[in-house]
Amino acid sequence: MLTLYFAPHTISLATHILLEEVGARYSTVRIDFKSTEQRSPEYLKINPKGRMPALVTDRGILTETPAMLVYVAQAFRRPELALMDDPFAFAEVQAVNSYLGSHLHVAHAHRMRGYRWVDADDAHSIAAMQRKVPQSVGESFAMIEREMLKGPWVMGERFTICDPYLFTLAQWLEADGVDPKTIPKVMEHRQRMSERATVKKAIAAELSGQG
Repeated sequence: MLTLYFAPHTISLATHILLEEVGARYSTVRIDFKSTEQRSPEYLKINPKGRMPALVTDRGILTETPAMLVYVAQAFRRPELALMDDPFAFAEVQAVNSYLGSHLHVAHAHRMRGYRWVDADDAHSIAAMQRKVPQSVGESFAMIEREMLKGPWVMGERFTICDPYLFTLAQWLEADGVDPKTIPKVMEHRQRMSERATVKKAIAAELSGQG
């Protein structure tokens, strides 16, 4: 059985949603960010990066959300969730998720985790990064709105592993200073996702602390 290490209000929600989508049997372990449990020796044995999430499988431990999403789709014989029947479409899925992970998520992280890039006591640099977030995150969502989100789902008519990933990141856009009115397609997608039973279940479990 799989075990998902997660923390509420983090990107772990994307994998959590997909586990519900495929009907997986899994358990969860909640990591407390407030007490920096992600840096504890015990958790670093699971994920030496000290990040969320981590997925324990019978063949080893996976980290990095794009890899975990593809694994879940394949492991539960749901290749259509990654459009694996079409090499070009699968590459497009990977391109979208790579952008979400390497660009949008990183831009968002500058708001509260500037210490990853500069010394923690460099208040001036950290404040400068925070001031940039509305622009950098806003430009990322504008790119998604204009070039990536085909509708009604990210890849068009078929729900894929891109959808829980984008949805999770879109939970934070207002706090990042992005005006929702500038990205109506993204907001429609967020609402559409929020109505799925699997999404409601994953969010409720994470917020309740029951996983």
